[in-house]
Amino acid sequence: MKIVELPIEFEFNGEKNYIYPTLIVLNDELTLVDTGYPGFLPLIEKEMIKNGYKMKNLKTIIITHYDDDHIGSLHDFKKKYPWIYIIASETESKFISGEMKSERLIQAEKLLESMQNDEKKFGHWFIQQLKNLRHVSIDEKVHDGDMILDNKCRIVGTPGHTSGHISLYFLSLKSVITGDAAVNENRKLVIANPQFCLNVEKAEQSLSKIKNLNAETYYCFHGGKLTYH
Repeated sequence: MKIVELPIEFEFNGEKNYIYPTLIVLNDELTLVDTGYPGFLPLIEKEMIKNGYKMKNLKTIIITHYDDDHIGSLHDFKKKYPWIYIIASETESKFISGEMKSERLIQAEKLLESMQNDEKKFGHWFIQQLKNLRHVSIDEKVHDGDMILDNKCRIVGTPGHTSGHISLYFLSLKSVITGDAAVNENRKLVIANPQFCLNVEKAEQSLSKIKNLNAETYYCFHGGKLTYH
């Protein structure tokens, strides 16, 4: 088993940006963690193929949480590869499937009310971005402590950024896939976008929780992997 980082380069507001979804390779079967923004399926496919992997071997997608940069292309993946098995936490599943209005959309609509006029354009765009996300049903709803992927991966409940956020711990690889429970900033693990955290106190506790796993490698969706030797 191994974890492969997939650096995805894109432009936003005229600036070069990166996100880092991850691929888990286990017995020739592939598991993708998070799917990038809407329209990112071709970018992720290209990166996977560049690394020598075949899309027909993509069997599972794990979603760490409901945010447009993490679930944006989930519907596209499911449509193109209908056999894909989708895993998310029970809480986030409700938002991804459309069973409940997402926390992020509620937060964005609330923030819009207090925004200055020059910020409102972005606020409206972001709300529309969230409303445009296509709902997808979840095949397996997981909780803190659950074991998946042939018992090689432990679900770590890391609420704060969103209430049902999960990270993934691989004891045999001494590795954690953090989602947005941690970002790599100047070779330090910090919480992601504190101003958008739904609960900063819980986000800090979750960050401590994954740091206390004492992993050697942390795969951060933002900032890329951080390795301790």
